Amino acid sequence: MIDKFWPDMDAAVADMPDGASVMIAGFGSSGIPFALIDAVCRAGPRHLTVISNNTGSGETGVAALLREGLVDKVVCSYPRSRGSVWFERLYSANALELELVPQGTLAERMRAAGAGLGGFFTPTGYGTKLADDKETRMIDGRGHVFEKPLAADYALLAADRADPWGNLVYNTAARNFNPVMATAARCTVVEVRTGVALGALDPESVATPGIFVDRVVVRETTS
Repeated sequence: MIDKFWPDMDAAVADMPDGASVMIAGFGSSGIPFALIDAVCRAGPRHLTVISNNTGSGETGVAALLREGLVDKVVCSYPRSRGSVWFERLYSANALELELVPQGTLAERMRAAGAGLGGFFTPTGYGTKLADDKETRMIDGRGHVFEKPLAADYALLAADRADPWGNLVYNTAARNFNPVMATAARCTVVEVRTGVALGALDPESVATPGIFVDRVVVRETTS
């Protein structure tokens, strides 16, 4: 029988190599796989490319990876936000490469990778520096920019519940980028609040089918 539950966070990310590209879900402080990120910090793979909505805040989330010196490049929409001190420090020192991608374009590039598409044209970014060195085209009298699919070696996600097959249910806004990232990575690792028995999830509530999930770890709770 298929069982995608793993014993702990460290085991689930232990094979992440130097130079890996890693999608990390989350929006603001919602839907971020904090425990998996901490496990990556302990494992210590270097020269990572992180693909995320932002660069983290304070000392947690993506910011923790930056603080530990594990990241060479960030692909994101909001590199500077409240508390993004580690990004600002490293970027100012030319110790971090940034690829800035508009948020809708970021999501669609990942969706294109998951769907096996070769890319898409979007008006977003046309006529700006974001279109430099990219193919452009006029469509119905409006300028468009061609954007390529965005895939990754790993995706680190956070969900509310999972069954042994890896079917995932999210809690409201914590869903955010999680489902699309699950489709675009070669290895999708998910931390969940709780695991449930096969058949316990309402199929209508499953946002990410288990076919896109490789490993699931139940988050430890503190009493």
